[in-house]
Amino acid sequence: MLILGIESSCDDTAAAVLKDDQKLLSSVISSQFDVHAKYGGIVPELASRSHVQAIWPVVEEALFTANVRLKDIDLVAATQGPGLVGSLLVGFTFAKAVALVNNIPCVGVDHLVGHLLAIKLKNESVKNEGLEKEQIELPEYPYTALVVSGGNTSIFTVSSCTDFSLQGRTRDDAAGEAFDKVAKMLGLGYPGGPIVSKKAESGDPRAIKFPRSWLDKGSLDFSFSGLKTSVLNYINRCNQKNDPLAVEDICASFEQAVVDVLVEKTITAAKKSGHKDIVIGGGVAANSKLRRQMKERCAEEGLRCALPAPVFCTDNAAMIGLAGYYQFMELGTTVTPDTDAFSRSPLN
Repeated sequence: MLILGIESSCDDTAAAVLKDDQKLLSSVISSQFDVHAKYGGIVPELASRSHVQAIWPVVEEALFTANVRLKDIDLVAATQGPGLVGSLLVGFTFAKAVALVNNIPCVGVDHLVGHLLAIKLKNESVKNEGLEKEQIELPEYPYTALVVSGGNTSIFTVSSCTDFSLQGRTRDDAAGEAFDKVAKMLGLGYPGGPIVSKKAESGDPRAIKFPRSWLDKGSLDFSFSGLKTSVLNYINRCNQKNDPLAVEDICASFEQAVVDVLVEKTITAAKKSGHKDIVIGGGVAANSKLRRQMKERCAEEGLRCALPAPVFCTDNAAMIGLAGYYQFMELGTTVTPDTDAFSRSPLN
């Protein structure tokens, strides 16, 4: 079976072609960085317009790279939500139209499910710079999965490729959102998360004692609003005293505070559930400190840690196509022309 995956939940337009769940034939991602950089963040209306311009050329490139034609496709899978509704509607409506005209079944995929299953994408299937070289040992069901991005920070139990249950979620800001807001406080530019992480490499993570929000005893929920406020208060105090801002130390100390909570709560979730495997996904899962610390802590606790290649952590259509394949094969669910997109995931 050949699957065409389409992703447009936020500011990247992406398409991919897969052969069953075994081989990724192509993965194309069109970034909107130049569109939003001058505004310091994503402008939803501009994101939607950019998706309209990019969707067909990106799909054409994915088909060409995979050396297949649209009439060869057996299933179309597109992100149905969550995300920016205007952005979602472009890719989802395009997918439904293509499927309808060509008499191909179409499935709507929850973006979070894509991240939960991205670990199954094989690195060797795409020749793309930035892919990790090591072979990934696939986790065994059930496993604990942390989805951490600009819009979501949640822990799930993954019992099968179609069975997911929520263990904990953020009560306010997502971790990626906190990264971006701290970058804005420091005037570091857009996108903020990668810049903060880069600055942190030169800083001392113990220089500033920012708080870790553990919430109630045993809670698997997250909260990053207090940490964000602490960073802002620290910056304001420095400015009031005319003290120079140690930007690298601020970034390193902030990043360490976020990573500590993400790692420890995920480990706690796995041990509570009796799981032996931990998986992370989402844009922040590409963060090198998070990846390194999660591996180290899992080794200390006798747990196995499976990390997708960074290119499969950020938004991509390969994970959507893969999730759509399992959804279609195991549940047989398809969408109709009047099926709508959704801004919030029912999983959360």
